[in-house]
Amino acid sequence: MGGWARRARREEPCPPDISAAQPDPALLDLPWSTPLEDWPADLLAALPRGISRHVVRFAHLSGGIVAVKEIKADIARNEYRLLRQLRRLDLPCVIPLAVVTGRTDADGQPPDACLVTRHLQFSLPYRVVFGQHLREDTAIRLADALAALLVRLHMTGFFWGDVSLSNTLFRRDAGAFSAYLVDAETGELHDSLSDGQREHDLDPAQTNIAGELMDLAAGGYPPEGLDPIDVSADLIDRYRGLWQELTGDEWFDSGERWRVDERIRRLNLLGFDVDELAITTDLDGTHLRIQPKVVDAGHHSRRLLRLTGLDVEENRARRLLNDLDSYRAATDRQGDDESLVAHDWLTRVYQPTAAAIPSELRAKLEPAEIFHEILEHRWYMAERVGHDVHIRDAIRDYLREVLPSKPDEQAVLGTDTQMLPTTDEETR
Repeated sequence: MGGWARRARREEPCPPDISAAQPDPALLDLPWSTPLEDWPADLLAALPRGISRHVVRFAHLSGGIVAVKEIKADIARNEYRLLRQLRRLDLPCVIPLAVVTGRTDADGQPPDACLVTRHLQFSLPYRVVFGQHLREDTAIRLADALAALLVRLHMTGFFWGDVSLSNTLFRRDAGAFSAYLVDAETGELHDSLSDGQREHDLDPAQTNIAGELMDLAAGGYPPEGLDPIDVSADLIDRYRGLWQELTGDEWFDSGERWRVDERIRRLNLLGFDVDELAITTDLDGTHLRIQPKVVDAGHHSRRLLRLTGLDVEENRARRLLNDLDSYRAATDRQGDDESLVAHDWLTRVYQPTAAAIPSELRAKLEPAEIFHEILEHRWYMAERVGHDVHIRDAIRDYLREVLPSKPDEQAVLGTDTQMLPTTDEETR
Protein backbone atom coordinates (compact mmCIF):
# COMPACT_ATOMS: atom_id res chain seq x y z
CA MET A 1 0.00 0.00 0.00
CA GLY A 2 2.82 2.35 0.96
CA GLY A 3 4.67 1.55 -2.30
CA TRP A 4 1.53 2.32 -4.34
CA ALA A 5 1.11 5.64 -2.53
CA ARG A 6 4.73 6.53 -3.20
CA ARG A 7 4.24 5.75 -6.90
CA ALA A 8 1.10 7.87 -6.99
CA ARG A 9 2.90 10.79 -5.43
CA ARG A 10 5.73 10.31 -7.95
CA GLU A 11 3.30 10.35 -10.87
CA GLU A 12 1.38 13.37 -9.61
CA PRO A 13 3.02 16.34 -11.43
CA CYS A 14 3.98 19.42 -9.49
CA PRO A 15 2.16 22.64 -10.43
CA PRO A 16 4.21 24.85 -12.76
CA ASP A 17 5.51 28.34 -12.07
CA ILE A 18 3.63 30.97 -14.08
CA SER A 19 5.11 34.45 -14.48
CA ALA A 20 2.74 37.06 -15.90
CA ALA A 21 2.12 40.79 -15.54
CA GLN A 22 -1.64 40.15 -15.49
CA PRO A 23 -2.05 36.43 -14.71
CA ASP A 24 -5.11 34.64 -15.97
CA PRO A 25 -6.25 31.92 -13.52
CA ALA A 26 -7.39 29.86 -16.52
CA LEU A 27 -3.73 29.26 -17.34
CA LEU A 28 -3.63 26.80 -14.44
CA ASP A 29 -6.21 24.63 -16.21
CA LEU A 30 -3.98 23.94 -19.21
CA PRO A 31 -2.19 20.52 -19.19
CA TRP A 32 1.34 21.77 -18.53
CA SER A 33 2.48 18.30 -17.44
CA THR A 34 1.89 17.08 -21.01
CA PRO A 35 4.41 17.82 -23.79
CA LEU A 36 2.97 20.49 -26.05
CA GLU A 37 2.91 18.28 -29.12
CA ASP A 38 0.62 15.84 -27.24
CA TRP A 39 -1.98 18.33 -26.02
CA PRO A 40 -5.54 17.04 -26.55
CA ALA A 41 -7.36 18.24 -29.66
CA ASP A 42 -10.35 19.59 -27.72
CA LEU A 43 -8.10 22.30 -26.23
CA LEU A 44 -6.58 23.38 -29.51
CA ALA A 45 -7.79 25.94 -32.02
CA ALA A 46 -7.58 25.05 -35.69
CA LEU A 47 -5.52 27.99 -36.92
CA PRO A 48 -2.78 28.03 -39.56
CA ARG A 49 0.73 27.82 -38.17
CA GLY A 50 3.92 29.04 -39.75
CA ILE A 51 7.23 27.23 -39.84
CA SER A 52 8.97 27.25 -36.45
CA ARG A 53 12.05 25.64 -34.92
CA HIS A 54 9.94 24.85 -31.86
CA VAL A 55 6.60 23.20 -31.16
CA VAL A 56 3.81 25.80 -31.32
CA ARG A 57 0.12 25.25 -30.59
CA PHE A 58 -2.93 27.51 -30.47
CA ALA A 59 -5.18 26.91 -27.48
CA HIS A 60 -8.53 28.22 -26.25
CA LEU A 61 -8.23 30.32 -23.10
CA SER A 62 -10.84 32.48 -21.33
CA GLY A 63 -12.92 32.97 -24.45
CA GLY A 64 -9.90 33.85 -26.59
CA ILE A 65 -7.00 32.09 -28.26
CA VAL A 66 -3.37 32.00 -27.19
CA ALA A 67 -0.24 30.79 -28.92
CA VAL A 68 1.96 28.53 -26.80
CA LYS A 69 5.59 27.93 -27.80
CA GLU A 70 7.78 25.33 -26.08
CA ILE A 71 11.34 26.63 -25.58
CA LYS A 72 14.15 26.70 -23.01
CA ALA A 73 13.33 28.68 -19.87
CA ASP A 74 16.01 31.35 -20.28
CA ILE A 75 15.00 31.98 -23.90
CA ALA A 76 11.31 32.16 -22.92
CA ARG A 77 12.01 34.71 -20.19
CA ASN A 78 14.17 36.84 -22.46
CA GLU A 79 11.62 36.81 -25.29
CA TYR A 80 8.79 37.65 -22.88
CA ARG A 81 10.80 40.62 -21.57
CA LEU A 82 11.65 41.85 -25.08
CA LEU A 83 8.07 41.59 -26.32
CA ARG A 84 6.84 43.57 -23.32
CA GLN A 85 9.41 46.29 -24.03
CA LEU A 86 8.41 46.42 -27.70
CA ARG A 87 4.75 46.71 -26.74
CA ARG A 88 5.57 49.63 -24.43
CA LEU A 89 7.32 51.27 -27.37
CA ASP A 90 4.09 50.83 -29.39
CA LEU A 91 5.75 48.57 -31.96
CA PRO A 92 3.76 45.98 -33.93
CA CYS A 93 4.35 42.61 -32.30
CA VAL A 94 2.38 39.87 -30.57
CA ILE A 95 1.23 40.47 -26.98
CA PRO A 96 3.13 38.40 -24.38
CA LEU A 97 0.95 36.91 -21.64
CA ALA A 98 3.06 34.56 -19.54
CA VAL A 99 6.10 32.35 -19.13
CA VAL A 100 5.48 28.88 -17.72
CA THR A 101 8.44 27.13 -16.09
CA GLY A 102 8.97 24.32 -13.60
CA ARG A 103 6.87 21.87 -15.59
CA THR A 104 6.95 18.21 -14.56
CA ASP A 105 5.48 15.35 -16.59
CA ALA A 106 3.94 12.14 -15.24
CA ASP A 107 7.37 10.46 -15.17
CA GLY A 108 8.88 13.28 -13.18
CA GLN A 109 10.81 14.63 -16.17
CA PRO A 110 11.02 18.41 -16.79
CA PRO A 111 9.66 19.45 -20.21
CA ASP A 112 10.84 22.76 -21.65
CA ALA A 113 9.26 26.01 -20.53
CA CYS A 114 6.48 27.68 -22.53
CA LEU A 115 5.99 31.23 -23.76
CA VAL A 116 2.33 32.21 -23.99
CA THR A 117 1.26 35.06 -26.29
CA ARG A 118 -2.13 36.36 -27.36
CA HIS A 119 -3.14 35.26 -30.84
CA LEU A 120 -3.14 38.18 -33.26
CA GLN A 121 -6.66 38.19 -34.72
CA PHE A 122 -7.01 38.00 -38.51
CA SER A 123 -3.27 37.52 -38.93
CA LEU A 124 -1.75 34.88 -41.16
CA PRO A 125 1.74 33.40 -41.64
CA TYR A 126 3.34 34.14 -44.99
CA ARG A 127 2.88 30.60 -46.36
CA VAL A 128 -0.89 30.92 -45.98
CA VAL A 129 -0.97 34.45 -47.40
CA PHE A 130 1.08 33.47 -50.44
CA GLY A 131 -1.07 30.39 -50.90
CA GLN A 132 -4.19 32.52 -51.50
CA HIS A 133 -3.47 33.08 -55.20
CA LEU A 134 -2.11 36.59 -54.70
CA ARG A 135 -1.35 38.90 -57.57
CA GLU A 136 2.32 39.71 -58.07
CA ASP A 137 1.91 43.34 -56.96
CA THR A 138 0.15 42.25 -53.75
CA ALA A 139 2.99 39.89 -52.93
CA ILE A 140 5.45 42.74 -53.38
CA ARG A 141 3.36 44.94 -51.09
CA LEU A 142 3.62 42.30 -48.38
CA ALA A 143 7.39 42.48 -48.69
CA ASP A 144 7.06 46.27 -48.43
CA ALA A 145 5.16 45.80 -45.18
CA LEU A 146 8.06 43.76 -43.81
CA ALA A 147 10.50 46.49 -44.90
CA ALA A 148 8.42 49.09 -43.05
CA LEU A 149 8.33 46.90 -39.93
CA LEU A 150 12.10 46.43 -40.01
CA VAL A 151 12.67 50.17 -40.32
CA ARG A 152 10.40 50.85 -37.33
CA LEU A 153 12.22 48.25 -35.22
CA HIS A 154 15.64 49.59 -36.16
CA MET A 155 14.61 53.16 -35.45
CA THR A 156 13.84 52.18 -31.85
CA GLY A 157 17.15 50.32 -31.44
CA PHE A 158 15.82 46.77 -31.83
CA PHE A 159 18.19 44.29 -33.47
CA TRP A 160 16.09 41.39 -34.73
CA GLY A 161 18.86 38.90 -35.41
CA ASP A 162 16.71 36.58 -37.54
CA VAL A 163 14.68 38.65 -40.01
CA SER A 164 12.49 36.39 -42.11
CA LEU A 165 8.97 35.95 -43.40
CA SER A 166 8.60 32.98 -41.03
CA ASN A 167 9.08 35.22 -38.02
CA THR A 168 6.44 37.68 -39.21
CA LEU A 169 2.65 37.73 -39.26
CA PHE A 170 0.65 39.72 -41.81
CA ARG A 171 -2.73 41.29 -41.28
CA ARG A 172 -5.07 43.17 -43.58
CA ASP A 173 -6.72 45.97 -41.63
CA ALA A 174 -9.08 48.47 -43.31
CA GLY A 175 -7.22 48.08 -46.56
CA ALA A 176 -3.75 48.27 -45.03
CA PHE A 177 -1.16 45.53 -44.97
CA SER A 178 0.65 45.39 -41.66
CA ALA A 179 3.57 43.19 -40.62
CA TYR A 180 3.98 42.09 -36.99
CA LEU A 181 7.00 40.62 -35.27
CA VAL A 182 6.08 37.24 -33.85
CA ASP A 183 9.45 35.77 -32.88
CA ALA A 184 11.97 37.78 -30.83
CA GLU A 185 14.17 34.90 -29.60
CA THR A 186 17.35 36.34 -31.11
CA GLY A 187 16.45 40.01 -30.59
CA GLU A 188 18.32 42.66 -28.65
CA LEU A 189 17.09 46.10 -27.62
CA HIS A 190 19.65 48.92 -27.58
CA ASP A 191 19.44 52.67 -27.17
CA SER A 192 20.21 52.91 -30.89
CA LEU A 193 21.72 50.78 -33.65
CA SER A 194 24.90 51.50 -35.55
CA ASP A 195 24.97 51.22 -39.33
CA GLY A 196 26.98 48.02 -38.88
CA GLN A 197 24.31 46.47 -36.66
CA ARG A 198 21.61 47.34 -39.15
CA GLU A 199 23.62 45.82 -41.99
CA HIS A 200 24.14 42.71 -39.87
CA ASP A 201 20.34 42.38 -39.78
CA LEU A 202 19.89 43.06 -43.50
CA ASP A 203 22.36 40.50 -44.89
CA PRO A 204 20.67 37.38 -43.47
CA ALA A 205 17.25 38.96 -44.13
CA GLN A 206 17.89 38.98 -47.88
CA THR A 207 19.14 35.39 -47.80
CA ASN A 208 16.29 34.14 -45.58
CA ILE A 209 13.53 35.77 -47.61
CA ALA A 210 14.90 34.60 -50.95
CA GLY A 211 15.17 31.06 -49.56
CA GLU A 212 11.63 31.10 -48.18
CA LEU A 213 10.21 32.30 -51.50
CA MET A 214 12.21 29.66 -53.38
CA ASP A 215 10.73 27.05 -51.08
CA LEU A 216 7.26 28.34 -51.93
CA ALA A 217 8.12 28.35 -55.64
CA ALA A 218 8.98 24.67 -55.40
CA GLY A 219 5.41 24.10 -54.21
CA GLY A 220 3.90 26.29 -56.94
CA TYR A 221 2.57 28.93 -54.55
CA PRO A 222 3.95 32.35 -55.51
CA PRO A 223 2.32 34.31 -58.33
CA GLU A 224 3.63 33.57 -61.78
CA GLY A 225 6.52 35.85 -62.66
CA LEU A 226 7.53 36.52 -59.06
CA ASP A 227 11.31 36.15 -58.78
CA PRO A 228 12.44 35.34 -55.19
CA ILE A 229 15.86 36.97 -55.71
CA ASP A 230 14.32 40.15 -57.11
CA VAL A 231 11.73 40.38 -54.33
CA SER A 232 14.31 39.94 -51.54
CA ALA A 233 16.66 42.47 -53.17
CA ASP A 234 13.76 44.89 -53.68
CA LEU A 235 12.83 44.58 -50.00
CA ILE A 236 16.35 45.65 -49.01
CA ASP A 237 16.24 48.54 -51.50
CA ARG A 238 12.87 49.66 -50.10
CA TYR A 239 14.28 49.43 -46.59
CA ARG A 240 17.26 51.63 -47.48
CA GLY A 241 15.13 54.22 -49.27
CA LEU A 242 12.58 54.31 -46.47
CA TRP A 243 15.28 54.54 -43.81
CA GLN A 244 16.77 57.57 -45.53
CA GLU A 245 13.40 59.29 -45.96
CA LEU A 246 12.41 58.68 -42.33
CA THR A 247 15.70 59.33 -40.56
CA GLY A 248 17.24 61.99 -42.77
CA ASP A 249 17.09 65.32 -40.95
CA GLU A 250 15.05 67.95 -42.71
CA TRP A 251 14.64 71.45 -41.31
CA PHE A 252 12.59 74.21 -42.84
CA ASP A 253 10.97 77.49 -42.01
CA SER A 254 7.31 77.81 -41.09
CA GLY A 255 6.57 79.28 -44.53
CA GLU A 256 7.76 76.19 -46.42
CA ARG A 257 4.79 73.85 -46.24
CA TRP A 258 5.51 72.76 -49.81
CA ARG A 259 8.55 70.89 -48.43
CA VAL A 260 6.18 68.66 -46.45
CA ASP A 261 4.35 67.80 -49.68
CA GLU A 262 7.68 67.06 -51.35
CA ARG A 263 8.66 64.62 -48.61
CA ILE A 264 5.30 62.83 -48.94
CA ARG A 265 5.78 62.61 -52.72
CA ARG A 266 9.14 60.91 -52.29
CA LEU A 267 7.54 58.36 -49.97
CA ASN A 268 4.78 57.77 -52.51
CA LEU A 269 7.39 57.09 -55.19
CA LEU A 270 8.90 54.46 -52.90
CA GLY A 271 5.48 52.80 -52.77
CA PHE A 272 4.55 53.94 -49.27
CA ASP A 273 1.77 56.16 -48.02
CA VAL A 274 1.66 58.35 -44.96
CA ASP A 275 0.04 56.87 -41.86
CA GLU A 276 1.24 59.52 -39.43
CA LEU A 277 2.94 62.85 -39.94
CA ALA A 278 4.45 64.73 -37.01
CA ILE A 279 6.08 68.14 -36.92
CA THR A 280 8.03 69.61 -34.00
CA THR A 281 9.31 73.14 -33.64
CA ASP A 282 12.26 74.52 -31.72
CA LEU A 283 14.50 77.57 -31.83
CA ASP A 284 16.39 76.32 -34.89
CA GLY A 285 13.37 75.58 -37.06
CA THR A 286 10.81 72.88 -37.71
CA HIS A 287 11.54 69.16 -37.84
CA LEU A 288 9.47 66.71 -39.86
CA ARG A 289 8.88 63.05 -38.97
CA ILE A 290 6.72 60.72 -41.07
CA GLN A 291 5.36 57.26 -40.24
CA PRO A 292 4.70 55.06 -43.33
CA LYS A 293 1.94 52.56 -43.95
CA VAL A 294 1.56 50.04 -46.77
CA VAL A 295 -1.98 50.21 -48.12
CA ASP A 296 -4.08 48.18 -50.53
CA ALA A 297 -6.30 49.29 -53.39
CA GLY A 298 -9.33 51.40 -52.48
CA HIS A 299 -8.04 52.38 -49.04
CA HIS A 300 -7.80 56.09 -49.82
CA SER A 301 -11.23 56.34 -51.40
CA ARG A 302 -12.82 54.65 -48.40
CA ARG A 303 -10.95 56.81 -45.88
CA LEU A 304 -11.76 60.07 -47.69
CA LEU A 305 -15.43 59.11 -48.00
CA ARG A 306 -15.60 58.27 -44.29
CA LEU A 307 -13.94 61.52 -43.22
CA THR A 308 -15.42 64.03 -45.66
CA GLY A 309 -18.22 62.45 -47.67
CA LEU A 310 -16.24 63.03 -50.89
CA ASP A 311 -16.54 60.04 -53.21
CA VAL A 312 -13.64 60.18 -55.67
CA GLU A 313 -11.29 57.84 -57.49
CA GLU A 314 -8.36 56.27 -55.66
CA ASN A 315 -5.51 58.41 -57.00
CA ARG A 316 -7.43 61.63 -56.43
CA ALA A 317 -8.38 60.47 -52.95
CA ARG A 318 -4.76 59.83 -52.07
CA ARG A 319 -3.75 63.31 -53.22
CA LEU A 320 -6.56 64.94 -51.24
CA LEU A 321 -5.70 62.92 -48.13
CA ASN A 322 -2.06 63.92 -48.46
CA ASP A 323 -3.19 67.54 -48.39
CA LEU A 324 -5.43 66.82 -45.40
CA ASP A 325 -2.52 65.21 -43.53
CA SER A 326 -0.27 68.11 -44.46
CA TYR A 327 -2.94 70.57 -43.25
CA ARG A 328 -3.24 68.68 -39.97
CA ALA A 329 0.51 68.87 -39.36
CA ALA A 330 0.85 72.49 -40.51
CA THR A 331 -1.90 73.58 -38.09
CA ASP A 332 -0.30 71.54 -35.27
CA ARG A 333 -3.41 69.43 -34.69
CA GLN A 334 -1.93 65.93 -34.55
CA GLY A 335 -3.61 65.36 -31.20
CA ASP A 336 -7.08 66.36 -32.39
CA ASP A 337 -9.76 63.95 -33.52
CA GLU A 338 -9.17 63.10 -37.19
CA SER A 339 -12.81 63.66 -38.17
CA LEU A 340 -12.81 67.18 -36.67
CA VAL A 341 -9.66 68.13 -38.55
CA ALA A 342 -11.14 66.67 -41.74
CA HIS A 343 -14.28 68.77 -41.30
CA ASP A 344 -12.21 71.94 -40.90
CA TRP A 345 -10.11 71.06 -43.96
CA LEU A 346 -13.27 70.43 -45.97
CA THR A 347 -14.90 73.74 -45.01
CA ARG A 348 -11.79 75.92 -44.99
CA VAL A 349 -9.75 74.48 -47.86
CA TYR A 350 -11.62 72.17 -50.22
CA GLN A 351 -15.06 73.80 -50.42
CA PRO A 352 -13.77 77.40 -50.81
CA THR A 353 -11.48 76.18 -53.58
CA ALA A 354 -14.33 74.44 -55.41
CA ALA A 355 -16.56 77.52 -54.95
CA ALA A 356 -13.89 79.74 -56.51
CA ILE A 357 -14.21 78.00 -59.89
CA PRO A 358 -16.26 80.22 -62.26
CA SER A 359 -19.45 78.62 -63.51
CA GLU A 360 -18.28 78.85 -67.12
CA LEU A 361 -15.24 76.67 -66.31
CA ARG A 362 -16.92 73.99 -64.22
CA ALA A 363 -17.57 71.75 -67.20
CA LYS A 364 -13.83 71.40 -67.79
CA LEU A 365 -13.15 68.83 -65.08
CA GLU A 366 -14.76 67.26 -62.03
CA PRO A 367 -14.35 69.41 -58.89
CA ALA A 368 -12.09 66.88 -57.18
CA GLU A 369 -9.85 66.73 -60.25
CA ILE A 370 -9.64 70.52 -60.39
CA PHE A 371 -8.73 70.60 -56.71
CA HIS A 372 -6.05 67.99 -57.32
CA GLU A 373 -4.62 70.02 -60.20
CA ILE A 374 -4.62 73.19 -58.10
CA LEU A 375 -2.62 71.35 -55.45
CA GLU A 376 -0.18 70.21 -58.12
CA HIS A 377 -0.01 73.74 -59.51
CA ARG A 378 0.58 75.17 -56.05
CA TRP A 379 3.39 72.72 -55.36
CA TYR A 380 5.18 73.58 -58.60
CA MET A 381 4.78 77.29 -57.88
CA ALA A 382 6.25 76.83 -54.39
CA GLU A 383 9.11 74.74 -55.72
CA ARG A 384 9.89 77.42 -58.29
CA VAL A 385 9.96 80.33 -55.82
CA GLY A 386 11.37 78.35 -52.87
CA HIS A 387 8.68 79.15 -50.33
CA ASP A 388 5.01 78.45 -49.59
CA VAL A 389 2.38 79.80 -51.96
CA HIS A 390 -1.00 80.66 -50.48
CA ILE A 391 -3.84 78.54 -51.82
CA ARG A 392 -5.68 81.68 -53.00
CA ASP A 393 -2.70 82.65 -55.18
CA ALA A 394 -2.49 79.15 -56.60
CA ILE A 395 -6.22 79.17 -57.40
CA ARG A 396 -6.02 82.53 -59.20
CA ASP A 397 -2.98 81.50 -61.23
CA TYR A 398 -4.45 78.11 -62.14
CA LEU A 399 -7.81 79.57 -63.17
CA ARG A 400 -6.09 82.19 -65.27
CA GLU A 401 -3.25 80.19 -66.86
CA VAL A 402 -4.26 76.52 -66.90
CA LEU A 403 -7.95 75.66 -66.66
CA PRO A 404 -9.27 77.81 -69.56
CA SER A 405 -7.13 75.92 -72.08
CA LYS A 406 -8.43 72.48 -71.05
CA PRO A 407 -11.15 70.75 -73.11
CA ASP A 408 -14.60 70.38 -71.56
CA GLU A 409 -14.80 66.86 -70.14
CA GLN A 410 -18.48 67.38 -69.40
CA ALA A 411 -19.11 67.88 -73.12
CA VAL A 412 -18.17 64.28 -73.94
CA LEU A 413 -20.04 62.58 -71.12
CA GLY A 414 -22.62 60.24 -72.61
CA THR A 415 -21.16 60.47 -76.11
CA ASP A 416 -21.13 57.25 -78.09
CA THR A 417 -17.45 56.38 -78.02
CA GLN A 418 -17.76 54.44 -81.27
CA MET A 419 -18.29 57.80 -82.98
CA LEU A 420 -15.11 59.29 -81.58
CA PRO A 421 -12.15 59.40 -83.97
CA THR A 422 -9.23 57.11 -83.18
CA THR A 423 -5.61 58.17 -83.17
CA ASP A 424 -2.81 56.29 -84.83
CA GLU A 425 -1.59 55.21 -81.39
CA GLU A 426 -4.97 53.68 -80.55
CA THR A 427 -5.10 51.61 -83.73
CA ARG A 428 -1.72 49.95 -83.20
